[in-house]
Amino acid sequence: MLKQRVRAAFDRAAPTYDAAAIVQRRVCDRLLDALQIPDAPQRIIDAGCGTGYGARRLRSRWADAHITGVDFAPSMLELARQDFDACFTADIEKLPCEDALFDLWWSSLSLQWCDAGIAFGEAMRVLKTGGWLAVSTLGPATFHELRHAFAGVDHHRHTLSFSEADAIGDALGRAGFRNIVLRRERHIVHYPDLKSLLRAVKAIGAHNVGEGGRAGMLGRHAWQNVEAAYEHFRQADGLPASYDVIFACAQK
Repeated sequence: MLKQRVRAAFDRAAPTYDAAAIVQRRVCDRLLDALQIPDAPQRIIDAGCGTGYGARRLRSRWADAHITGVDFAPSMLELARQDFDACFTADIEKLPCEDALFDLWWSSLSLQWCDAGIAFGEAMRVLKTGGWLAVSTLGPATFHELRHAFAGVDHHRHTLSFSEADAIGDALGRAGFRNIVLRRERHIVHYPDLKSLLRAVKAIGAHNVGEGGRAGMLGRHAWQNVEAAYEHFRQADGLPASYDVIFACAQK
């Protein structure tokens, strides 16, 4: 199953994640900037907490909040444990939490590995009435350069498919959320060459998990074609890797 492969990839990447997670930290900061709520949340759940960067940023704003971390990769959670008041190894589609427990359900760049409708249903369940949701996820233009570079090599899918912003908004509405606000941003990281780019993606665990991907290594000629195709995107700062980021805030 895709989710089992994703879990295994993130588990293996735990030791290298923080050093490579440039965009992940940037997006987390932007999500916190976007979250403007009238009252300080007393209880927060960080759904898909990774190594705990989000918890540290949340605590910088709300120092007295009780923060619970949930992640399905045990090695990630082990690194994050000290940043939380409570933590659980679990899937955010099936939270091990009581109903109506939290004032804020927070998730930064984890939703793309889940069924959004199920995850939002769980968020609705564990939030108190009037509680808030803040989420960032990846949109369909993520890694569009990489998708284009591989397109001329074979007919296999080498990148994941991500949801449009409208689909995220619709899923929130179906789950029962109101006061939904969506925003979309493009974040770019530059690398000196394609191998460096792919090593960085591997270091955060988000590699080799695309549905329909081809097993095994590309041949030398095919790899040279991919490198040549990607070179068309080169900018002054290097080869770009684009992240199409969708931000959403909503209220129960």
